[in-house]
Amino acid sequence: MTALRNNILASYASQIYVALLSILILPVYIELLGSEAYGLVGFFTMLQAWFALLDLGLSPTISREMARYRGGKLSAEDFLRLYRALLLIFLSLGILGGGGVWYFSFELATSWLNPENLNKIDVIFVIQIIAFCVAFRWMAGLFRGILIGAERLTNLSLINATIATLRFLGVIVTMYIWGADIVVFFWHQLAVAVLEILIIFMLSRVELPAAVNLNGPIGWSFRPIKSVLKFSLGIALTATIWVMVTQVDKLILSGILSLEDYGYFSLCVIFAAGILTLSTPVSAAIMPKMANLFARSEVSKMTDVYRNCTQLVSVIAGTAAVFIAIYSEEILYVWTGDINVAENYSLVLTLYSAGYGILAVSAFPYYLQYAMGNLKYHVIGNVGTILVFIPSIVIASTSYGAVGAGWVWLTVHSIYFLFWVGYIHRKILPGFHIGWLFNDVLRIYCPMSFAGILLSVTVSGIESRWALLFYLAMVGFLMILISAISSTFVRRALILKFDC
Repeated sequence: MTALRNNILASYASQIYVALLSILILPVYIELLGSEAYGLVGFFTMLQAWFALLDLGLSPTISREMARYRGGKLSAEDFLRLYRALLLIFLSLGILGGGGVWYFSFELATSWLNPENLNKIDVIFVIQIIAFCVAFRWMAGLFRGILIGAERLTNLSLINATIATLRFLGVIVTMYIWGADIVVFFWHQLAVAVLEILIIFMLSRVELPAAVNLNGPIGWSFRPIKSVLKFSLGIALTATIWVMVTQVDKLILSGILSLEDYGYFSLCVIFAAGILTLSTPVSAAIMPKMANLFARSEVSKMTDVYRNCTQLVSVIAGTAAVFIAIYSEEILYVWTGDINVAENYSLVLTLYSAGYGILAVSAFPYYLQYAMGNLKYHVIGNVGTILVFIPSIVIASTSYGAVGAGWVWLTVHSIYFLFWVGYIHRKILPGFHIGWLFNDVLRIYCPMSFAGILLSVTVSGIESRWALLFYLAMVGFLMILISAISSTFVRRALILKFDC
């Protein structure tokens, strides 16, 4: 449990740093590049998410197989054969995906995106650079998977923080030297992407079984993938649905809104998506841990980890979601200094923040099924979700723009949480769901939500951005304190820490 705690703490420190850095720097980008050029940054972010479709469930698979190898359930020879098969697949798909974006760069710049003031030749060239950036960052997923499965989250967290500093702050230095230009911006992102994949590749090599311990030749073949094909395809289908659920609205709106409006929309969505980032360290830490415990038939310990981490995510990500949803207009004003942006886009931020807060908790049954190696219920539920989500998003986005997409986003995720999460729990762990829902989720969400709403009536009349920032900081601190006290796991951990 000490290793798990250290991994979660290291990951949280890294993720919070990266999330804060990426969010705080966005208004600077808009100031330097302009809102229309920033629309290309939002397009780049969305495209990276769509590249997850090429993963085919292989990154989570290598994480799980690394955990099984370390748990003694998989031989060194079998693991290396699988690793080489996946490496071949990643290289092939990386070339295919990046090449496809590069090939269609002209069509994307002239027929899909809607630049009004940017030079279209520059936009085409930027998309070509983006093609290489997303390909390199996506291919690094295989090597990240090895480090996650080996539970080397502390090292990975340090790398993530360093790379984020280079990506978000380093580019300011680059633009200061060579000019605040969108082409310069993306040349810098490409250089950082190359550096990132090289570092992660070298660290992942250390975790591979040593050649001296092997009993036979490894070779290069796709055959080893057959042993994990069922699990990988389940992950792949889940990943495909996940990308569609979380990104189809961004894709549709990128072709509907002007590039300038899409830039502001991306600003809100990236801010709201930071909520899910706060749950990522927990998922990265508990998935291999729970898989390892299940492989050793320690189901009771596995469910303890599951419940404790649900409370942790509810305290951190849940509080952030509720806080942002309630104070969206004030946050946008403090963040951007533009009252018009705050008034026009606050509802979008509210809807997406609330949806991400629900999504952070709804994801937990997936971690449970991942550990057990059976994603049947997760796949069925998400297929049903996507069948409703896509047409609803198309209709709402076309008719009502970003606000329509936000309402669909919140409604669909609320329905999934209220009905399907309970169904999954009842099928896998009978008698578990009610206690989990009330003790690990609602007991935390309800008190701090009530406090946030109650305090919101006192915010009117504060006009100074600095005074408003101080007010928001105090309210945020009070809400997180209420959440921590409401959680038995977090409260017990704090008491033990204080006693020490």
